[in-house]
Amino acid sequence: MNAAPPVQEPPPSRKPDRKDFRDFLSTSDEQGGRRWLYPRKPRGRFYQRRICLSWLLLGILFAVPFIKINGNPMLMLNVVARRFSILGRIFWPQDMALLAIALLLYFTGIMIFTAAYGRLWCGWVCPQTLFMEMVFRRIEYGIEGDSRAQRALAAAPWTARKTGIKLAKHALFFGLSFVISNLLLAYVIGIDQLLAIVTDSPARHLEGLAYLLAFTGVFYAIFARFREQACTFICPYGRFQSTVLDENTVAVAYDYKRGEQRAGLARRQSPAQRRQDGKGDCVDCGCCVAVCPTGIDIRNGNQMECVNCTACIDACDGVMDKLRRPRGLIRYASLNGIERGEPFRFTPRMGVYAAVLSVLMGLFLFLVLTRPNVEATFLRAPGALFERTPDGNLVNLYTVQLVNKTSRPVPVQLRLEGIPGKISIMGDPALIVPGEQLAETSVLIELAPALLKNGPKKFDVGVYSQGRRLQTVHTTFIGPRD
Repeated sequence: MNAAPPVQEPPPSRKPDRKDFRDFLSTSDEQGGRRWLYPRKPRGRFYQRRICLSWLLLGILFAVPFIKINGNPMLMLNVVARRFSILGRIFWPQDMALLAIALLLYFTGIMIFTAAYGRLWCGWVCPQTLFMEMVFRRIEYGIEGDSRAQRALAAAPWTARKTGIKLAKHALFFGLSFVISNLLLAYVIGIDQLLAIVTDSPARHLEGLAYLLAFTGVFYAIFARFREQACTFICPYGRFQSTVLDENTVAVAYDYKRGEQRAGLARRQSPAQRRQDGKGDCVDCGCCVAVCPTGIDIRNGNQMECVNCTACIDACDGVMDKLRRPRGLIRYASLNGIERGEPFRFTPRMGVYAAVLSVLMGLFLFLVLTRPNVEATFLRAPGALFERTPDGNLVNLYTVQLVNKTSRPVPVQLRLEGIPGKISIMGDPALIVPGEQLAETSVLIELAPALLKNGPKKFDVGVYSQGRRLQTVHTTFIGPRD
């Protein structure tokens, strides 16, 4: 009886050959010179989704400065005047603890998001990517054509046609940069002040105009010259991601187990024959590299320049469709998902990040909800001691600073809390703090000497407005030593 022939297993897949890996930046040559990129226009389902999301986000970005809540901008970050408006609530330098916690929340959220889903922020939400890929790049495609036409135009001698094309493109780039600089300035100084600068005589707003032109020059340089180098050289996020990514992070990845060994497609070669010959599904067409806006080869693994824009996924899926092979040779996946077929899982490290984020979120909400609309500071008058009244009581002089964090005037009354005595406001007793301003006055507090038998007396002063207590301030009263 003849023995059954041995079962022939397909050869094991292997990782890409290390000689294909680069040791220099994709936008620079080996001598450090600039290597200009001409990425092919992407097409596919992910690109269409990015277009829809981009227009939605750009619409929100341009609409927010015009939205006001309770008369205040929805979002304004006036660093120069140290005045911030978030969701219609005004924040001042006295609220630096809140702003610090908000920044910690932002960075912790990015850490959790990056640890779980890689640089999804960069490819889908980052304003730099939105403007570069969905606005400026699309204008360039419309004026100069796709990558092949752009290369030909760059290599062509300077003629009237080339000069006209370049002038038209850069004029549009500069105009859009001017619009974006106006948008940024609206987030800094507010839409009302920006409209005053735009509609009034430039001679009366030279400082604002100078800032506007400076921002315009910066944005024009970024989108017309630096481009992807703003992500690879300037933005630290690409380097930061290496500290939080692990084998369970989901990112744009090449399935080398399925794709290797790469080889061109032979005529009438079936997938089974390719496997028997030790060839993978990757036909080494280079489409994934041609569409990459940062010029990398995703088949070399996760790289600092990869912004997870999914252009390589769409390009590879298009090739797989033509070859009648399953999509997903390049896809969103983790290293463990490719090597072991493991599904996404929430790791202990993500749990720690999430716990820290929850604590910061709770602390931030507590501080926001308990934040007084009027903040008072009681300071003893410098160099002033105590005085005696004709009836024998003791008087201390205080300086009071009141910061109104709202946009409306707030009448304020001061009361002693839990202690008998008298409090008097020097000058006009009707203390009204103007909206978004600081008021300062002097206050006399009178107490009986019997309250100071054990030394200086600590007590509270209540800050009230229309019968509602806004804040309680702690201070100290001094008198004679026995």
